[in-house]
Amino acid sequence: MVKNEIINKSTDLGFSQCGFAPCEPLENLRSFYNDFVLKKRFGALQYLERYAEPRLNPELLLPGAKTVICVTMNYHQPEQIPCNDNFFIAKYAYGYDYHRLIRERMDCLVDFMRSTFGDIIARAFVDSGNVLEKAWAQQCGIGWQGKNTLVINKSRGSFFFIGIILTDLVIKPDHPEANHCGECEQCVKACPTKALDTPYQLNIPRCISYLTIENRMEIQDDLKDKLNDRIYGCDICQDVCPYNRLPVTNTIPEFLPSAWLMTMRKKDWISLTEQQFDQYFTRSPLKRLGYQGLMKNIHANHPSQR
Repeated sequence: MVKNEIINKSTDLGFSQCGFAPCEPLENLRSFYNDFVLKKRFGALQYLERYAEPRLNPELLLPGAKTVICVTMNYHQPEQIPCNDNFFIAKYAYGYDYHRLIRERMDCLVDFMRSTFGDIIARAFVDSGNVLEKAWAQQCGIGWQGKNTLVINKSRGSFFFIGIILTDLVIKPDHPEANHCGECEQCVKACPTKALDTPYQLNIPRCISYLTIENRMEIQDDLKDKLNDRIYGCDICQDVCPYNRLPVTNTIPEFLPSAWLMTMRKKDWISLTEQQFDQYFTRSPLKRLGYQGLMKNIHANHPSQR
């Protein structure tokens, strides 16, 4: 059976979940997405407006596509970076850049599909291209998009990466996942910058992850004091989520924090040289931010350095 063979291979490759959905336009999200764009809640991420149509209609990305496959990989680690006298980076950035690792494994999955099922078309996306990964994760039954806008699974929480494959294979779909947030608003209340002022819709320019990763401008003074020692990304809305009380951990070596990262404290971050940055973060997501960007975030968190 095609579906079971793909699921089994995805498990062999280290993926946590694998789901399927018909490749159809996401018309049910059009008004929601248009409202998001109209209110200019995307900050400097202009592509969210520019490529709205292919994001809502994946058939424009791969003509002839019949099925969307969603795979996930947990990244929560058994050992967390010490929080005492320290700055924080998002848990997904502890180790190797996930774009590379997951893309390599998704390419292996696509190669397997081609070698097993013959002359097919398929295209993989890992946080790239104009795909609404989170919406498709919900359509594929992986989880639901919570009030913090992240995909949540009832048994696995939300600390996982998402990969999407479009293919012309016709595969029996899974049932879309229902919303299980209920009346809970812990993530909304915990966000220090009030970026979750509208449940299920992120006010991107106020999000700490955006401010410390995508934003290339000086962080606004009224937001600097709300960074709470975060210098790359933010996990606050995930940490408080009830579904993350017992997060599923992953011991893939590439995702484990290095020994030197476990020893870093504020003084080490503040005194970090560009040479050390290049040495320590060569294969890290932080490399994309660059040394100057990282130091800008450190200074924004440290009044004596401003």
